[in-house]
Amino acid sequence: MEIALAHNGVVINADAMQVYRDLAIVTARPSAADMETVPHALFGHVDGSIAFSVAAWLDDAAAAIARARGEGKLPILVGGTGLYLAALTEGLSAIPPVPEAVRAHWRARQADEPAPALHAELARRDPDMAARLRPSDPQRIVRALEVIDATGRSLAQWQGERTAPHLPLGPGTVGLVLTPERALLRRRIAERFDLMMEEGAGDEVAALAARDLDPSLPIMKAIGVPPLLALSRGEIDEAAAVARAVTDSRQYAKRQDTWFRHRFADWSRHASADSAAAHLAARWAEAGRAG
Repeated sequence: MEIALAHNGVVINADAMQVYRDLAIVTARPSAADMETVPHALFGHVDGSIAFSVAAWLDDAAAAIARARGEGKLPILVGGTGLYLAALTEGLSAIPPVPEAVRAHWRARQADEPAPALHAELARRDPDMAARLRPSDPQRIVRALEVIDATGRSLAQWQGERTAPHLPLGPGTVGLVLTPERALLRRRIAERFDLMMEEGAGDEVAALAARDLDPSLPIMKAIGVPPLLALSRGEIDEAAAVARAVTDSRQYAKRQDTWFRHRFADWSRHASADSAAAHLAARWAEAGRAG
């Protein structure tokens, strides 16, 4: 927000869960005051009943970037969904849409079968893709099964055929990763979820549960949603729900950091926002001198 205020910027969402209007609190979406202070885009613009995809987000992001530039504003994309950022800066695999009947079949299999069994099925049908995925990762396993079922080609093959990136990194585009010290991050995650509960996260998820949506939809798997759903059903108490949500958040943060280290190894890493802002200012100064 400080960068946006200083450079006439627009903050554009690159978080796969903050797109959903149903989850303002649980996904820590920017507050109304934040969005009044600085222009924001692509926050809470998708209904929870939609299985929003990276391709759909990429189209929306490209439009938001073009709109910002047309208004003479600086696009600032913020979020931790690595697949979104990779698609934006590296291009997207042109995978055809999977028919709903195929998606429904594999969702049902996912609900009925353990992830290792699905991984074994993938290993039989697509050993190259199975070798890339952990047997404990049902969402990606099912995605790979959907693709080979619908197209007859491995997801690995499709991933090798990418579109041109909308925003390739270069002199005019800077990639930054914030990497706070591990103990600080763990403490902030716990503090943040306590604050979410005070702000009504439990009621927000109870309202989501009342919609009776398909449990396989992405919104139903957002971090914090499964334990708060269990709380709303009376299966666990609030302390247990919060503890589970905090653990899930910490585990995700660890996986996220590993992913960013490997996939975005050339992005500049900073322990604080001040350090990132200083780096950005220096890069812009160099770009200005270079014309």
